[in-house]
Amino acid sequence: SFLTPYDDITSQESEMDTSSSDSQSAAKRLQILQGHLKGPKVQLEGCSGKDVGSSAPMSSSKTEVQRAFPRNRLAVMKWNGWGYKDSGFMLDDKHVAKFIGKRYPMAGQNYPQVVPWFEKNLGFDPTQTSFSQPHPSEKDLPAPIPCPKFIDDIRTYCIAVTDEASDRLFHSHGHTCRELFSLRMGKYGRIVDLVIWPSCHGDVEKIVLAAVKHNVCIIPFGGGTNVSGALICPQHEKRPIISLDMTEMEKILWIDEDNLTAHVEAGIIGQDLERKLEKKGYTSGHEPDSQEFSSLGGWVATRSSGMKKNVYGNIEDLVVLVRMVSPQGTVEKNCLGPRNSMGPDLQHLMLGSEGILGVITEVTIRIRPIPEVRRYGSIPFPLFEDGVKFMREVARQRCAPASIRLMDNWQFQMGVIMKPEGSYFTSLIDSIKKLYITKFKGFDLEKMCACTLMFEGTAEEVSTQERRIYDIAARFGGIAAGEENGRRGYLLTFSIAYIRDLAFDYGYLAESFETSVPWNRVMETCNNVKDKVYFLCEKYGIRNKPMVSCRVTQTYDAGACIYYYLAFNFLGLSNPMKIFEEIEDSARDEILANGGSLSHHHGVGKIRKQWIKDSLSPTGIEVLQAVKQKLDPQNIFGANNILPLSGK
Repeated sequence: SFLTPYDDITSQESEMDTSSSDSQSAAKRLQILQGHLKGPKVQLEGCSGKDVGSSAPMSSSKTEVQRAFPRNRLAVMKWNGWGYKDSGFMLDDKHVAKFIGKRYPMAGQNYPQVVPWFEKNLGFDPTQTSFSQPHPSEKDLPAPIPCPKFIDDIRTYCIAVTDEASDRLFHSHGHTCRELFSLRMGKYGRIVDLVIWPSCHGDVEKIVLAAVKHNVCIIPFGGGTNVSGALICPQHEKRPIISLDMTEMEKILWIDEDNLTAHVEAGIIGQDLERKLEKKGYTSGHEPDSQEFSSLGGWVATRSSGMKKNVYGNIEDLVVLVRMVSPQGTVEKNCLGPRNSMGPDLQHLMLGSEGILGVITEVTIRIRPIPEVRRYGSIPFPLFEDGVKFMREVARQRCAPASIRLMDNWQFQMGVIMKPEGSYFTSLIDSIKKLYITKFKGFDLEKMCACTLMFEGTAEEVSTQERRIYDIAARFGGIAAGEENGRRGYLLTFSIAYIRDLAFDYGYLAESFETSVPWNRVMETCNNVKDKVYFLCEKYGIRNKPMVSCRVTQTYDAGACIYYYLAFNFLGLSNPMKIFEEIEDSARDEILANGGSLSHHHGVGKIRKQWIKDSLSPTGIEVLQAVKQKLDPQNIFGANNILPLSGK
């Protein structure tokens, strides 16, 4: 790896133009060092081809917009909740749940089992509401701290800039429970002072150089989907805070079909990346739950994981090269080889850096041809423990399909109630299935769990893998339950996030959190965290039963990821957010006490950095602080994530 100081950028670019025979070899080396900007690659922009289906829904159609969302995100996105504002759950005047909009497979349908189940299990009362405050006007928000000299410098390069109040507010939050609850309650705090949209790597270098010159703070912004508090502005930051929105940088610069790599600008949104790759017959295979709205740069900056990691890997497995602009210059690796041995891998400092060292501008990723066959599956088990044993055996035999996820009984039941209102024939078939699994197989609907599967590969590979997986499942009491349930369970992931907005409307706080643990601690961790949450909810006088559920998602040789959901009714509590965070923090304490990690893929941000001292040794923390000090001595990238660093 190497760092290009700003003073050297102009001279290096001029050297690259040298055409004399004596310097051809040196120029060629410089081209490589400059980050593979030229070469025998296939240009993707403007290409045409046959559309190929994706395993994730493309909720922004190509005929509607060119990208997942326009620069003015508020034209299509919620300002105080998840996703598109024309999509989501609502209750009609008869208190029947429906999913509005046309973007998702479950849209335009009624879900009559939802409210009765919530009433029975969570004490839900559809007459008790807590609707959001209206969108604030400009006078309701803090005025921006002026930075005219900085703006004058960057306007020279015709970079898009705004200090419009609604854009500033949108760029000042992610999607933690606290952030959204505060927005809904009309509490805004410190927000960014300026939003800038660079259009290329060179723009970013100039912006960062100007920020160093004028001592302004920068917080990079991609999809804005984080659940770690990473975008919250430090409340005591006196400098102007700039939100660097990377989403105008959304091109695939080249595809190398020989080596199956693609060089992509880091602001591209997941669904747009897949749509563009599909036109050439490829996929990245990276599908985090937030894939519709999160960005490639955000994936790298948080070390994200996708639902199909068993085939495609986590983001660190997909990344070949990262290009990052720091206050000291551009950091990148000088070779595209599949592996190297040249000391500590500095690229891993950029992976998971969460915007505190610089801003990621371009990424070279591995790609694969779109699979020939994609099939889904589902397997119910009598008990969650049986399902965990099954998952462990699949990991032991290293035969996991692209996606394999085990849901506990809470999530199994939620999957059942998310079936839309159907015909008499469909209802009859469902009743027969229920009778078979309960009366003939002896499953208890209050204890059973279910595993959803996705297989990808050639027809022969998928058939072989299906037989092997279902044979293993049978050893632990599992029953093959068909492809449709598996498909519904997989696609439900992309629309279930909208249900939290409905929960907010009816007086519930909700959050997700995750960890990774060794296999021999999976069951204990699942149970102990649930018990801790139930105990604390009773202690704090929460009147209705809370929901705390989990699923086992990504699996590894040595352990697995556990993903939790927590929700409870906050109506009648004097300080609900304080109580909620104390319960969530105690759940995190319990996870760590059980040998779990601080985070598997959400990252640290601000809400988990209080535990960094429990996860890294003092010397390890000092090493990271020293890297921060070297790359960013003025704390220009002053989001203050991960480490307890003080702004200057």
